Formats: sequence, C-alpha cells, structure tokens
Amino acid sequence: MGMSAGAKNQGGGRRRRGSRKAPISEINVTPFVDVMLVLLIIFMVAAPLMTVGVPIDLPKTQASALNADTQPITVSVKADGEVYLQETAIPIDEVAAKLQAVSTTGYTERIFVRGDGTAPYGIIADVMSRIQAAGYTNIGLVTEQKPDR
Repeated sequence: MGMSAGAKNQGGGRRRRGSRKAPISEINVTPFVDVMLVLLIIFMVAAPLMTVGVPIDLPKTQASALNADTQPITVSVKADGEVYLQETAIPIDEVAAKLQAVSTTGYTERIFVRGDGTAPYGIIADVMSRIQAAGYTNIGLVTEQKPDR
C-alpha cells in the first residue's frame, strides 16, 4: 500500500478548462489621488505668486493687517508716478470714471491705494483726493509691517 511518487493531482479536485474570471467592478482610485495631490502641490506653490501684479516697494509701518472678507479694488501708484487700476495702467484723470465702471457695490466699495515708498507724495494725495471727490468713502492706504527688532 504504497503511494505512488509520481501522483500529481493529490487533491482529487478537477480543474475546469476555459473558465474565465469575472471582471472586477471596483474603481481604482489610486490614479485619481495621485492627480489630486499633484494639483494640490501646484496650487500651493502658485497661490502666493497670484498677488496684485504691479510691483511696487510699499512703505513699512507698525499697523497690523486688516481682516478682509471681500476683495477690494486696488489703485497703485508706481515710483515714477504711473497709476494703475488693479493691473491696468490708466491716466490719473480717469481714476474716478474707471472706479465707477468697476465698482460692484457703489460708493461703499473698499478701495486700497498702494503707493510706492519712493513715489512723490503729491501724486498719491492727488489720486486719493480724486477718489474721495468721486464719492467713495472707504479708502485705505496699503503698507507693509515693519519687522520686529
């Protein structure tokens, strides 16, 4: 009652030929997660670069930052006296008319004036007086905080 050393199918089970596996009905989310992580990294890197596009050197003050819920309209004055509304250069005579064209809440719109630290004070004062003469009352000057020493 010896056992044959050459017996291959000791389990006694039969295999069916031509059997196919059922298709997998699960969604593979790994590529989706990979794409989302790449997009997250791209937006985290790009978000700080999306600031107001007119490069000026703001004066430093000890005022604290304001909490803002809505995006204000920004008027910038460069060191050479050139005036920008958001990122578009405009003549100083058209500041009031252009503000009325882009404001959404009327004369209560928040308007930030960004003046370069080396810009002539007279031009910045002229821009602010034109904005106030047009009827806008919520006007603010933008500065940078001084570093603590």
